[in-house]
Amino acid sequence: MKSERAQVVVVGAGPAGSATAHYLARAGVDVLVLDRARFPRDKACSEYMSPQASRILADLGVLGDIERAGAATLAGMQVRAPNGTTFVGRFAEVRGYRGFRDRGLALRRTLLDSLLVERARAAGARVDEGVRVTTLALDATNRVQGVQILDANGATRTLRAELVIGADGLRSVVSRRLGLAGSRLAQRRLALVSHFVGVDGMSDCGEMHVERDGYIGLASVGHGVTNVAVVVPVRRGKSASGNPAAFVDAWIRRRPHLAPRFTRAKRLGGVLATGPFASASKRAWAPGAALVGDAADFYDPFTGEGIYAALRGAEMLSSHILAALAAQTPHAADAALADYDRARVREFKGKWTVERIVGTAVSFPTLMNIGARSLALRPPMAHTIVGVTGDFVPAGEVLRPGFLMRLAWPWAPRRTRVGSAAPSPEST
Repeated sequence: MKSERAQVVVVGAGPAGSATAHYLARAGVDVLVLDRARFPRDKACSEYMSPQASRILADLGVLGDIERAGAATLAGMQVRAPNGTTFVGRFAEVRGYRGFRDRGLALRRTLLDSLLVERARAAGARVDEGVRVTTLALDATNRVQGVQILDANGATRTLRAELVIGADGLRSVVSRRLGLAGSRLAQRRLALVSHFVGVDGMSDCGEMHVERDGYIGLASVGHGVTNVAVVVPVRRGKSASGNPAAFVDAWIRRRPHLAPRFTRAKRLGGVLATGPFASASKRAWAPGAALVGDAADFYDPFTGEGIYAALRGAEMLSSHILAALAAQTPHAADAALADYDRARVREFKGKWTVERIVGTAVSFPTLMNIGARSLALRPPMAHTIVGVTGDFVPAGEVLRPGFLMRLAWPWAPRRTRVGSAAPSPEST
């Protein structure tokens, strides 16, 4: 069994792993990234990047490459409730807040992930593709000291490292081997994702159509291609296992408001499945290891948080990894990793609450209908919620009791907070 070393081994070369590797390599750390796939590879994902994700992409030096690759720009989101009530929220219309940009981006993961991997390589990280991590290497105290892998030639190897980063997604091997994998109390859903050309009626906004048996997301991802993601409860999705394409086609045909838009549409490639969702690690670190991206937390794709959370998590984690590497004792290194976990909770806990509220509404059509009516009647509220999902409006803006009251009661009068702008006629 051959033994090799790196200061840091990153498991997973998706956005979280590649961004973490980039930041560490840029700081002079010897980083080795491992991924069982070979790039470019497709991935079941909404492929949406919020306006604030562009800030991190710019810092990584890849934003221009993404735009030149033909990424679509999204001005906001249009949401349709089960009863047909529709509201639109636009990033540029949010009062009092501005994102890094006033539009989001969407690009196929075959392109996005390859660009991020190449940026990590350009920063000095080593990237090994076609390598499967099978377990972790532990010392006598159960401290992580590296990983065991099965390489492309079928050989087993042990790679030693001072720290291991689990950026290996929803079914993280690192998280499971550390005993950190858990789940949230929520309706378990799975997503069936495909790409179409020729979908009629696509605009500069992404779309979410909530039905009584799930929801569908539509978003342009550039080059005339539309990302189509059907998300259903696990119990309903089991019937899709034999022929997921037929399941998606039948699901769309049953919706009179959607079916005509797909009359001339053609699917590109197959249908990718992912889920169940509502996973969350018990914590995002263990002695000698840390988790980032979906490996640390993933709730539901409705708000499109995945790629931003991966990039922001990588940005946060990298500084704590540098502190852990500089620590004089294992205890001090662990303290740096624990600080990362606390910082991650502070950063995302408000968004997690918003995600749970949205997820609950999506699960109960009556709640979704009421909330949609409120937001249709009060466009500034819709813009604010979309701004939260765009990652530039603090989650606290929609978690205020007054906001939640108006959301749950469409007929509630709007009250102006001291120091805030007076309500516009459309908001009353």
